[in-house]
Amino acid sequence: MTSNTAQLQDIVNLEEYPIHSSAFILQTRQALQEHSVITLPSFLQLSALQSLIDEALAHKHKAYYTNATHNVYLTPNDPSLPSNHIYNRQIVTSKGCIQTDQIVPDSLLRVLYSNNTFQQFLSDVLEVDKLYPYEDPLSCINVHYASEGQELGWHFDNSAFAITLLLQKAEDGGVFEYFPNIRDSSSNSTEDGMKMGFEEVEEALDGKASAAPKRLVMNPGTLVLFRGRDSLHRVTQVVGDKTRVLSVLAYNEKPGVELSAEARLTFFGRTGL
Repeated sequence: MTSNTAQLQDIVNLEEYPIHSSAFILQTRQALQEHSVITLPSFLQLSALQSLIDEALAHKHKAYYTNATHNVYLTPNDPSLPSNHIYNRQIVTSKGCIQTDQIVPDSLLRVLYSNNTFQQFLSDVLEVDKLYPYEDPLSCINVHYASEGQELGWHFDNSAFAITLLLQKAEDGGVFEYFPNIRDSSSNSTEDGMKMGFEEVEEALDGKASAAPKRLVMNPGTLVLFRGRDSLHRVTQVVGDKTRVLSVLAYNEKPGVELSAEARLTFFGRTGL
């Protein structure tokens, strides 16, 4: 099956997830409003899932691997604050990634990403007028690889929403954990520690939070919609020989948006084609 012949019903389990249905869209939107995250298990047809796993593993050697440190806000440190302040604490992220231009032309990921029905479903559930692809040629569709010992460190997203498809689970570890609604992203001022969630972030990172982080149970083929701008989250270290493989489908609420050149260099190892 290639992009020349594949239809939406060949990729998405429309029998279980009628993404064209107003009733299903309303139900999904309400669940996202309530929980800030929704998981749709078995969203992909089994044949499509297997095709995407085979494709991802065949191109794994192209991945750019990063072992970077960052604060949870994904911003530069603030020299006006003490080096041990939670805003300046460094977190480790280590993973591999292939970018949009490395996704094969006939990939089912490209078919799904550009499908009008799928985009309309996402925009209706996410309550945005229209979805736009990234302007830069690297950031629309990414495939992430995490092998043993690799992890995605605690952070808040810069974007309002994230859309991911789990393609392959690790043998152990690689668990998505999150603390919902810790900060209020309407304020990015370090002077407003309450809205920035400094106390809650420090407790979470020190293992002293009043409650354990929530965990998402995800099996291959699961679509996840997550509002991560105000929710602290991570993916725990992978354990075992099986690589965790995840596809990220990235859209924007406005046209003409590019990932910053600095971010592209950090996570992709290059700024363009």
